[in-house]
Amino acid sequence: MVKEILVSAREASRKLNLKQPQEIDDLLRRLADNAEKHTDDILAANRQDLARMDTASPKYDRLMLNADRIAGIADGLRRVASLPSPLGITLAQWTQPNGMRISKVSVPFGVIGVIYEARPNVTLDVAALCLKSGSAVVLKGGSDARISNEAIVNIITDTLTECGFPAAAAQLLPPSHEATTEMLNATELIDLIIPRGGRALIDFVRNTSRVPVIETGAGVCSCYFHDSGNLEKGRNIILNAKTRRVSVCNALDALLIDRSRLADLPMLVAPLAEKDVTIYADEEAYAALAGRYPMLEHATDEDRGREYMDYKMAIETVGNIDEALAYIARYSSRHSESIVAEDRNACRRFVHEVDAACVYTNLPTSFTDGGQFGFGAEIGISTQKLHARGPMGLREITTYKYLIEGDGQIRNS
Repeated sequence: MVKEILVSAREASRKLNLKQPQEIDDLLRRLADNAEKHTDDILAANRQDLARMDTASPKYDRLMLNADRIAGIADGLRRVASLPSPLGITLAQWTQPNGMRISKVSVPFGVIGVIYEARPNVTLDVAALCLKSGSAVVLKGGSDARISNEAIVNIITDTLTECGFPAAAAQLLPPSHEATTEMLNATELIDLIIPRGGRALIDFVRNTSRVPVIETGAGVCSCYFHDSGNLEKGRNIILNAKTRRVSVCNALDALLIDRSRLADLPMLVAPLAEKDVTIYADEEAYAALAGRYPMLEHATDEDRGREYMDYKMAIETVGNIDEALAYIARYSSRHSESIVAEDRNACRRFVHEVDAACVYTNLPTSFTDGGQFGFGAEIGISTQKLHARGPMGLREITTYKYLIEGDGQIRNS
């Protein structure tokens, strides 16, 4: 069954390559309309998935859909439709001394496989991005969102058929480990695998897949409050980075604070208490917060470099920017890092030395998002350095080929 799905996806990718950009844009707009039209069906399926999950689980919010979220997803599809096509762009062009003309042109990958956890919104987002970039997509969602994903994919395939596209251009694999294994070994049928989820999922895909992988998702993000940091800016930045949505990869996991500013720490984190954020503080930070912050725990070694995905956060005291940079170098997942500082030299040094896909100055890590970067949407946040890094929009999920023109020249050496 899995092999049949992958073969049909490969065949669909060839037919998809014949579609004009305007036809794809019309498809995405119709898909947005159909998603809104079938909101009740999607929510009914989603309620069945939610009923099987503990409401206290950090994954519950990611799994949950509502009418506003579906409307937001539909608006995202329309934004993607409004963006320029990433295909057929001449990235470079030159003529060799022998008169041979060479062009480097953007083209689809072909078939993209996406493995993700309990986030049914990803199903629509990813399908739209892959189709817009000319690739068929094979979706492998988690079992927690099985019923939601099936309902959404039914809408996608019906819309593909309505618009004269091959229905096999977007398909959902069974939520089984066997299907995952077959997908990761389908070197002749899938061109690229993109995992979206926690560290365990990403590590498994990277270590198992024979198909090329772009790592996305795992985010251990920190914010460094420098000696020169503005207290009011810091309060707002830390609150937004930590509590906007705790279950996403750009949420804040660690606050680093200069020892010289420990007296300001209670005020810096006070807004977090209103959101019931538990703080795991090192000894110095704990002493500064004891009796002044309600949900306070002693940090252990396990709390450093931990992606919480919950209303929890670590605090580490550092002596200076050197120690902050050393901490980030050791514990960062290379996703997003931020500095709050008024000292421009400190800011310049931080952005120069921190090795991460996104490095912020006086901004929260919550801005790491394709929509916030003007990409319309994203297929994930790449934490690696090959091919793509950071939010992966349309251009990042295309590849290229060289077109060479001549007039009978031959090679003599």
